[in-house]
Formats: sequence, structure tokens, C-alpha cells
Amino acid sequence: MLVEKVAPLDVDEDITTTNQESCDYEIFKPKSQGCDEFCTVEMKKLSKFRCRVEEAILGNTLFSKKKKKLFSKGNGKKNEENLKDITLWGVPLLPSKGHQGTDVVLMKFLKAKDYKVSDAFKMLRRMLKWRRDFGANQILVENFDPRLENTWLFNGKDKVGRPMWYNVLVEFVNKKSGNNFNENKEEFLKCRVHCLEKGIQSLDFKPGGLDSIVLITDLKNAPGHAMNEVRWISKKMLMLLHDNYPGIVHKNFIINVPAWFLALHALNLRLITQKSKNKFVFVKASKVTETLLKYATPQNLLVQYGGLMRESDTEFSTDDNVLELNARANTTERIQIPVNEAEVTMTWDVTVVGYEVSYKEEFIPEDDCSYKVLLQNEKKMGASIRNSFHIREPGKIVITIGNWTFKKKKVFYRYKSRPSVPMYMLIK
Repeated sequence: MLVEKVAPLDVDEDITTTNQESCDYEIFKPKSQGCDEFCTVEMKKLSKFRCRVEEAILGNTLFSKKKKKLFSKGNGKKNEENLKDITLWGVPLLPSKGHQGTDVVLMKFLKAKDYKVSDAFKMLRRMLKWRRDFGANQILVENFDPRLENTWLFNGKDKVGRPMWYNVLVEFVNKKSGNNFNENKEEFLKCRVHCLEKGIQSLDFKPGGLDSIVLITDLKNAPGHAMNEVRWISKKMLMLLHDNYPGIVHKNFIINVPAWFLALHALNLRLITQKSKNKFVFVKASKVTETLLKYATPQNLLVQYGGLMRESDTEFSTDDNVLELNARANTTERIQIPVNEAEVTMTWDVTVVGYEVSYKEEFIPEDDCSYKVLLQNEKKMGASIRNSFHIREPGKIVITIGNWTFKKKKVFYRYKSRPSVPMYMLIK
């Protein structure tokens, strides 16, 4: 560890400094980082920001400009240790505790405010007040309507390892009457915060580790009569993410976007900074798979979005190798899966980016005297495909893909075999 001693710094007028020595603590730096990297303006700003947070916590001025006396409920005595144990997303905020995630969290506020220490501190203060008033710190233990909570799915990771969260809230909103939504819209909002906080629990906030998530909101089949509900939810969550979750969302994909939603969101985006706008990616239905595969591997993308991942999959895992094939325009490509032993069951997954291809499966035995087995007649491919076949003799599975478009198509596939007994033997 490299150790740097930080001298006490002057703070802005809105902070009541109660201990001038409170900033005299050590900053720990990872060995893997070079010294030059830390001799930057950004690190000096971080040092000053750490000092302000330290003084505010020790002086009990973190929530207000004036020092507040905190009392415990039981005996009315002053509880001066309360703020020293304050945490954000499971990370202690008191810098002198030396937690490796403290700098990572504080840097998110600095980046959000272009490294302006005073603005970053005000943002942190407002955010902590909001969490206290909204109940965000206790929201994980609250219970919500299962139908509402199930509209959030955690499946897969992007290419860096960030968790991917899918939100299909529109489907639930559509089933609710307008009056019912108006009566329970705060519950809708709280549930979304609940699921967001659940996603944050999977982050480690280590230097160089995972400190952000990927959000994917699916607006497929969103009808016009739910526009008011979607407008309210979208605007509220947009502002909550901007004001209270700086740097937590790496990318916010809005997929299967109807035309009316683009006009709606264009107005909402005027309320946030350009840096936050850059996190939003609007994707029309024909480009969903192509766009998401730029950020995630096929084995980490759900099948309904053109990937190979299935919920509660017992056949494959995200660690299984995925092969890639380029299907040239106006050509036929063949995938050959060799089978060198008998009495096994071969299972395979195939997906094509953009689909619009023909697809056929057959088993060809090694023995020329044996018959070919047609597993799947030629048909137009419109979704990711999984199939399996019990094999009694060595041979190969041949998958024929005809790309009769004028564009090259990417094909992803994987397969595995396992020993098995045919069904008629089990019946005997």
C-alpha cells in the first residue's frame, strides 16, 4: 500500500468545522496503481472531498449546516456515535475507517458534479436526506405485490461483469386500471427503488471491481392507453437515478421503443445533464439483439432478446463455450456437430442475430448403410432454438442455415452431450 498524509483542508462556509484535526488521516492506495496516476487533480479533489465528509460526520453536520445533537430513544442521552457508523450501499462513509469502497462511492459524486467538491457534497447531503425520508435504507425488507416485484428480472452479466437487470413493468401496468394505478403509484415507485437497491447489493465497490449495473427496460407491446402511467413512472425514475444514484447505472437500455415513447422521453431528458443523457440507449425492435450483444455475450443474454440464456436452465450455464459462425449473404452455411459415441443425448442451442434465415436439422450416421434422420424440416427462424436427440450410433448433427438476405448474419451456437438411456428402455 502507498500511504499519503493529507493535511487539514479549509471547508466551505456551509460546513461547521468542529474538529480541525479530523482530516489528518491516511489515504490508502492499491499497489497495482502507479504513483503518477494519483498525482492528479482528480485525486486532490477526492482528498478534499474526503476531508469534508469526515468533518461533517464527526461534527454531526452531514444532514444540515448546523450541528445537530442526536439523542438515543431510550434514555435521552446524546448519541454521538450515530453518524460514525453511517453507510451508503453497504459502504462506510467515514473515510478514516479505511474501507476500500469509500473512495469508490465518493468518486461517483465527484464525477457527477465535474469534480466540484462543494457541489458533490451538497449532492451527497441531499441524497442522504432523501434516503432517510423515502426509507431507502429499509426498503429491502419491505414486501410488495409479487406480480409487481416479478416484473424485475436479474439475468446475466455484461462483458465486463456488471449485473444486468430487466424491467418489464409495462406489462403489469397494462393489466391495472387507471384508477388502481393512481391509488398505488407510490407503491410502483417504491418497488422500483426496492429492485434497484437489490441490484446494488450484487456490487462490491472495490477499486477496479464492480460498482455499476446495466438496466434494460422492455416496452414491447406498450399500448397508448397506458401512456400516462408510463410517463409518470419514467419521469420519476429518471430524476431519482439522476439525483440519488450517481454512477450506479452504467447503461440504461430502453428496448422495443414505440414512436410515442421517444417523443415523451425527449422532453424528460431535458431535465438531466448531458453526462446522464449519454447513459440512455433507445433501441427499436429490429435492433435489440444486435445492440445488446455489443455489451453482453450470447450466453448472458435472454432468449427472448436473441441470446442463449434461459431461466432456470439445467442444460447449459454461462460458463459453457459459445461458438460463432458468419453466414454470408445469399449463401447456405452448415454447422456440423460430431458425435463419436453411441447411447448419448446431444443438446444444442442456436441463435441468429436478426433472424430472417431458414433453418433445418438432421442427423447423418457414419455408416453409409444407415438412414439419415430428419430432426427439423426447413422453416423460417424467428427465435432462438434449442433441440436434443438421443443418438444410437456415431455420426454428426448437421444444422443448415440459409441466409437469403443481402446482409451477413452472425450465428451463435453451443452444444453438449451426456450419457442417456432411450425412453423405450425406461418403459421396459
